[in-house]
Amino acid sequence: MWQFKHFQELDAQDFHQIIKERTKIFVVEQGCAYQEVDDIDLRAIHVVKRQKNSIKAYARIYKEDHKMKIGRVLVPEEYRNEGHGKELIKVALDYAKCHHPNSDVSIQAEAYLKDFYEKFGFETTSDLYYDYGIGHYDMKLMHKEIVLQP
Repeated sequence: MWQFKHFQELDAQDFHQIIKERTKIFVVEQGCAYQEVDDIDLRAIHVVKRQKNSIKAYARIYKEDHKMKIGRVLVPEEYRNEGHGKELIKVALDYAKCHHPNSDVSIQAEAYLKDFYEKFGFETTSDLYYDYGIGHYDMKLMHKEIVLQP
């Protein structure tokens, strides 16, 4: 079941579970020491797919510099390769299109996921750069209609 919640709508249990998963993946698994919780959380829409008490996929969507941004995209290790990531991006793009139809959509993609995002119509807008030792590309949604390839 997909949930879309503003920060104020998250209860303490929800936020704890989200931060726990984000920290597990972006700080521990990736070995990056950085400030995981930031002020963007206060203004973002938190998109969560839950099953019982587990998060299967998560991202946050927010507006910045007149663009919609999708960030902190994650699927916990035990749920990877089950299609949750594809579904998450489709749901996030549908949300952005519905609520901000005239806004550009961008993402900061880890380099190994570049091809994944290209399947949704994203194209690179930067050279490869390193953020906390992990290669990234800035990407912008160029094709508004989503065409998923197998």
